[in-house]
Amino acid sequence: MPATHHVGITVADLDRAVEFYSDTFDFEVSSRFSVSGAAFETGVDVPDAAAQFAHLDAGDCRLELVTYEPTGEDAAAEAVNDTGAKHVGFEVDDIEAFYADLDDGVETISEPQTTASGTTILFVEDPEGNLIELLEPSSNN
Repeated sequence: MPATHHVGITVADLDRAVEFYSDTFDFEVSSRFSVSGAAFETGVDVPDAAAQFAHLDAGDCRLELVTYEPTGEDAAAEAVNDTGAKHVGFEVDDIEAFYADLDDGVETISEPQTTASGTTILFVEDPEGNLIELLEPSSNN
């Protein structure tokens, strides 16, 4: 069975994205690197592709932020129920405290909500409109 290596998000402004994820979630950058060349172009199926990467330590997961040249179309979903919408979810111990500490500039969909399953959720957007779910599982989950 394959093991999770990373969750990737393509961004337009790598430095801004790294700053957001570092400041908002306290993720630390574990590496920054660039990739280009024929094998990369073929592997990602983007002619003349070159990319800048930042890997952030997100606890049990590595978050990969990447910006490409040439750039593609903006594909950020407007809402979580848009077909093809994607989001990354991070678990927090105290979602109310996390919400209270959010920078005023962080866009949220709503205040934290406790669902019928007992899990409390909060959706925020990164500076490019990518959806991020924060959740505090109930003690039953």
